[in-house]
Amino acid sequence: MTSTPPPQFDFEIPPVPHLPTPSGSRHRGSFGSSFSFGPQPLVDSYLEANSSTYSNNHSIALDPNRSILHASPLRSSPRRHRKPKDSINRPHPLANDTTGIFQHSDDDADDEEEYEWGMVDRMRLWRHDALMQHLYETAAFWGDKIVSWTNDPNDAFWLAQTYFMQHQYSRAERLLTRPFPTSAPNHPSTPPLNITNGDVSTTEAKGKGKERDTLPLSAPIPRLPLGPTGMIEATQDAQESVSRLVDMSVACRYLAAQCQVRQGNWSDATEMLGEANPFRDLEQNKPAIPDVDGGIKIEASMCHLRGLLMLKLNRGDQAKNCFMEALALDVKCYDAFEQLVSGEMMTPEEEWEFVQGLAYASHTPQDAAFIQLIYTTRLRKYKHTEEHALTRQRLVTEYGLGDNPDVLFSFADALYANFRWSDCFVITSRILGLVAIHNATTPLHIACMYHMKHLHSKLFILAHEMVDREPENPISWYAVGVWYLSNGKWAQARQYFSKTSLMDPRFGPAWIAFAHTFAMEGEHDHAVTAYSTCARMFTGSHLPLMFVGMEQITLSNYEQADEALNASYSMCDGDPLLMNERGVMAYNHGKYAEAANLFQRALDLAEVTQSSQQSWTTTYVNLGTCYRKLKQYEQAKEAYQKVLLLDPRHSLALGFLGLVYHLMNDLDNAIIKYHEALSVDPINGYILELLDMALESAANYGLHEYSLTFGPEQFQLQAARLKEKFIRFKPESKDLFEFYINAAIRGVPKGSLSSAPESMNI
Repeated sequence: MTSTPPPQFDFEIPPVPHLPTPSGSRHRGSFGSSFSFGPQPLVDSYLEANSSTYSNNHSIALDPNRSILHASPLRSSPRRHRKPKDSINRPHPLANDTTGIFQHSDDDADDEEEYEWGMVDRMRLWRHDALMQHLYETAAFWGDKIVSWTNDPNDAFWLAQTYFMQHQYSRAERLLTRPFPTSAPNHPSTPPLNITNGDVSTTEAKGKGKERDTLPLSAPIPRLPLGPTGMIEATQDAQESVSRLVDMSVACRYLAAQCQVRQGNWSDATEMLGEANPFRDLEQNKPAIPDVDGGIKIEASMCHLRGLLMLKLNRGDQAKNCFMEALALDVKCYDAFEQLVSGEMMTPEEEWEFVQGLAYASHTPQDAAFIQLIYTTRLRKYKHTEEHALTRQRLVTEYGLGDNPDVLFSFADALYANFRWSDCFVITSRILGLVAIHNATTPLHIACMYHMKHLHSKLFILAHEMVDREPENPISWYAVGVWYLSNGKWAQARQYFSKTSLMDPRFGPAWIAFAHTFAMEGEHDHAVTAYSTCARMFTGSHLPLMFVGMEQITLSNYEQADEALNASYSMCDGDPLLMNERGVMAYNHGKYAEAANLFQRALDLAEVTQSSQQSWTTTYVNLGTCYRKLKQYEQAKEAYQKVLLLDPRHSLALGFLGLVYHLMNDLDNAIIKYHEALSVDPINGYILELLDMALESAANYGLHEYSLTFGPEQFQLQAARLKEKFIRFKPESKDLFEFYINAAIRGVPKGSLSSAPESMNI
């Protein structure tokens, strides 16, 4: 029995379209444009690269502005071959693709219609399609065959990109440090064998395109050996004509450094990038030409990666300078901006001045206003309230971004800074309804749920959903820790906050919350240590130092508290909470007038920021206490009454208001307020003592008036009857009763208060 031969399909490969790209005319290089080569024999200097004739006729140094490999010399980019007359061509799905993956130079435009595709060209398209469709294993499989046939650095770079996307960082790094020829190898767009539908032929084909697709079997593509340590195992003459990809292209060097960072090789990555920008002098010597290419400068990307390395090496100041330099080179490098803002590397005022002073007009002349506005929305909201409000209004009205998550986050952040939890929660809920996870918004959303007790059950559900959905996201475990914190389980909360910090050491809320657990548990020394660690990591944030000062106040270490609060004030002078804490310290030092001014300033700042007044009831209480100390009883009474308007059941305000009435000899109102305070806080010892004093004073005043009306004999008779009743119920108070009777006879002034208890401090 003979086997059935496979069916013979008479089909022809449809033409692959030319993929246009808007970046074809860019002057600066990006990953979407072409690469330029500048081979250099040594790695120690970026700027001393030799000129190259590999892809251009003129000399090109290893310049970050020309850092991407050319795709044209070896036909690395697909070309559309001439349409056969009798064929029906179906459009390729990527016919209108403008991603800029494949590029061609103007030199090849003249003979584009004369070029017919070979096997390598088709495989390059397969590689491209696989990358676009996230089939990285497919892209790596065909890309590896292409590199084996062509030994082309362009193909090697894209294979390394594929390995990087597969998280095969070591494999990508080894490919990028492998030697490649510095001169263009003269091989066509097909492998050594002319393969067509399974037929192997070494005969010379006819046609202009076919001549370019043939190659004799005796002309193998040269392969360069590589030793186990990455060094070239070849003769000295052979080594002079080859170079590593990282020495040919800045893009390859940047990708190799990325691989080393992913592997945790900080020192190797720093050596690959350099500890400082090697192109800094080159940029300064260039004329100020507007950059209108629309791409991201790879030099800025390298500065950003260098900043990440400095963070890994605990060099915070150098990291901040690298991120600032990245934005100065290209304002479109949002990653550097995000590191500066979310990492709080600068104080609020430094942030504002730096962001407003960036060269938007020279980098993006047409989009400068929008980029400046969208960056401004991410800044902290302690100051420039009107500017922030105007920025948000313009983004909504002029740019139609009213429902954009980042713009909505700016609204939520402003509300959270003003302690308006419920309003902030409404907006954060809207954001998370639009997108499942928004890393900037989710911590605010969780914090609002913590502050509103009726949402604690929803916080529990949210934490479970986040852990199930995204267990690799540090914010998921942060939500779990906040839920334990809301239930007073300090140890469990610390455990999850520690896990969050290990997953993302630059996640500030986890560090602050970790320290809060010690403060709430009463471990103030440990809290100071945790807050101090947070202050060292987030040098631009005033909050850790403010919390250190609050803990030192609790520990009565006033000198250290002053030092911490003053340092925090030097970083941010627009936080009303910080003003309140400085007022507390002035009160502790006996500077009541200064304390009153600081408390009033805190309330003024809270009013400017339109924060919820109910959040500042404690500050009103403190202000009234300062006025009471200054014997300005009317102002003190107004402050306490303001508290009661906001919270009628505020026990401290009721007690202090009763004390003010007591000091003003209004015993009836004092007794009423003391009773109201005790109805809220029945076991408050201070108010109980004050109430006893007020009642005794009232009784004293009543006995004194009675003695003046009825005479000494009648008064003594009435007093004896009262004494008998009093001693019957409280025998131990016999001496106290006699004291007040004698005082009434002597005529003690009405409502006197020898010394008000001073233990009722702020």
